[in-house]
Amino acid sequence: MTKVVNVNGVKFGGNNPLALIAGPCVIESRELCMDMAKRLVAMSKKMNVPLIFKASYDKANRTSINSYRGPGIAKGLEILAEIKAKYNVPILTDIHSEQDIHLAAQVVDIIQIPAFLCRQTDIVVAAGESGKAVNVKKGQFLAPWDMKNVIKKLEETGNTKILLTERGVSFGYNTLVADMRSLLIMRELGYPVIFDATHSVQSPGGQGDSSGGDGRFAPYLAKAAVAVGVDGIFLETNVDPSKALSDKANAMPFAEVPKLWKKLNAINEVK
Repeated sequence: MTKVVNVNGVKFGGNNPLALIAGPCVIESRELCMDMAKRLVAMSKKMNVPLIFKASYDKANRTSINSYRGPGIAKGLEILAEIKAKYNVPILTDIHSEQDIHLAAQVVDIIQIPAFLCRQTDIVVAAGESGKAVNVKKGQFLAPWDMKNVIKKLEETGNTKILLTERGVSFGYNTLVADMRSLLIMRELGYPVIFDATHSVQSPGGQGDSSGGDGRFAPYLAKAAVAVGVDGIFLETNVDPSKALSDKANAMPFAEVPKLWKKLNAINEVK
């Protein structure tokens, strides 16, 4: 039995319902972000979905120097704070430096450590010391059992509000694969496990100056992960992913999310 991590009423782990972490990859504008939050919260209430809203104020690991990164931490956190206050929904955002963590922790409920930074000890420790729940994306270069070392760094700060997220592992160049065994292995480490369905179908740097992907496979991987056993699903979604400024190739159209969630819940009930 995994530990239960309670994030403002959304409980991950144990025998709690499957939770959803969803939102646009990056904050493109206040209007778009508020609209996505409104849609997701309405779905959450209608379908009784435990929801965490996610969006990034900065995407620091873009392929090209010319890629859109977001509005920055000041404006981004202002927008996320507005969403949290208006819709009473817990918020997740990713950080890219130790300096960002103190500011982000004043607004968000979950600090996310990007996959590329999961071995950066100072960042991991600072996130733990914030006292917030910490979601660690497993690096594309890490074996699932290696996450025990990341957990140890966080536990040393006294923080046990830890979530582990699988987002695919590098398989040759510009390709990721999702090894379903890793979900079970990471669960054995004692903390809730999330499956990132949309990043797992990404092709990092696959377009030369940007990442590609194939979002049509995301729902299938999500269903497989729930059948194996996870505590939550992570989805990047947009009303029209083809117009998104980040991860448009693998984001899921919002109109398809409610239908997918019905299937995921049904699988979760019989797994």
